[in-house]
Amino acid sequence: MKLDRSVAAVVTGGSKGLGAATALRLAAHGVRVALFDLDAQAGEALARRIGGVFCRADVTSDASIDEAFSRAREAHGQERILVNCAGIVHAHKAAARDKTSGAVRHYPMADYERVLQVNLIGTFRCIAKSSAGMLGLVRMADGERGAIVNTASIAADEGQMGQAAYAASKAGVAGMTLPIARDFASEGIRVNAVKPGFFNTPMLQTGPEHVRRALEASVPFPARIGDPDEYAHLVEFLLTNGYMNGECVRVDGAVRMGAR
Repeated sequence: MKLDRSVAAVVTGGSKGLGAATALRLAAHGVRVALFDLDAQAGEALARRIGGVFCRADVTSDASIDEAFSRAREAHGQERILVNCAGIVHAHKAAARDKTSGAVRHYPMADYERVLQVNLIGTFRCIAKSSAGMLGLVRMADGERGAIVNTASIAADEGQMGQAAYAASKAGVAGMTLPIARDFASEGIRVNAVKPGFFNTPMLQTGPEHVRRALEASVPFPARIGDPDEYAHLVEFLLTNGYMNGECVRVDGAVRMGAR
């Protein structure tokens, strides 16, 4: 797919982190970008910067996502690109003993369900609604109607202790990528996924500094945290290389996560 002003895109989780980097890279090619996010302040600011549109969107809600797509399409027309970056993380063991009181507690089920609702079901919700619109588009010269990129994680392969919900949600994203690509094979819509390693995003920045340093030291080369634009660069490749379909690609500096 050629990235230019004729193409519209939707980026979920687009106000910051990996989503914002993706929006910036797409906009640099002239793509008309709609940002889906809950953070209106950051989203509106970025939309003004790139000449795009911000759409407040909760990926766990059909009504919210329907309204967001309606607003994005009113501004830019039907999108040919969907990049799913919206995601959250909660860290709990399945069950654990409190170090102070000795009491045993299990993983709060509301937290577990919330992670799956946002990361897995929210991703699928956006795919289903975006692709339904793409099916009405005329094929481009290369035969494509659209392209979708999902965000999984290396935790899908090597989830650490406390990551049961996050790893399950990201393994689900990776696992559904090929079947959905096959769903759309006859319709000219490609579907791929990225499995990022450790990236400099708000999700990582909330952790302690010593944890960040340990993560950096664990990356073989380059021994650092990834820059969000490096993720966005891979998204650009997956969008523009027409033979990439049904793939989950790691971008992680060759790191492999241990148990903790």
